[in-house]
Amino acid sequence: MNQKLAVAVMVVNQDHHVLLVKNHRRGWEFPGGFVEAGESIKDAGIREVKEESGIVIEVTNFLGVEQDVKRSTTVILLKGKAISGKISVSNETQDVGYFTLEEAKNIIKLDNFKDRMARCLKETEIPFFYVLKDTGSFYV
Repeated sequence: MNQKLAVAVMVVNQDHHVLLVKNHRRGWEFPGGFVEAGESIKDAGIREVKEESGIVIEVTNFLGVEQDVKRSTTVILLKGKAISGKISVSNETQDVGYFTLEEAKNIIKLDNFKDRMARCLKETEIPFFYVLKDTGSFYV
C-alpha cells in the first residue's frame, strides 16, 4: 500500500476561536484532506480550508506530524489565520463555524480529533511527531 499524505489546519481567529467543519461521517473536525499530486502541503492546506469552509487562510505555523502506520497515512498539521472569505458549507461539509476551545472540545465526538486539537494547543510540545501503531485510527 502506498503512503497517503494529508493535511489538517487549525485556523484560529482574532478572538482565539477555532474553525471547525462538520463532516457527514466523522462529525466536527479541523478542515483538511489529501495532498494532490504536484501540490505543496501548504497549498493543499489553503485549498482544503477554502473548499470546506469558504475561508481563505494564510498558513502561519507548522504544528506537527501524525502518522497512522496501519493505514499508511501521514497527516501534516498546520496553523492558519483567515485573511478573507465568508463561512459557507460545501458538498463536503454539513456545517462550519468558529468555536471557543471549550465548545470545540464538547462538539468534537471522535477521541482522535479531540487528541489532535489538544496536541495542536500544547505550545511547549510543538512541533510534535505522533505515531499511531495499534488498531485505533485517526482520520483525515
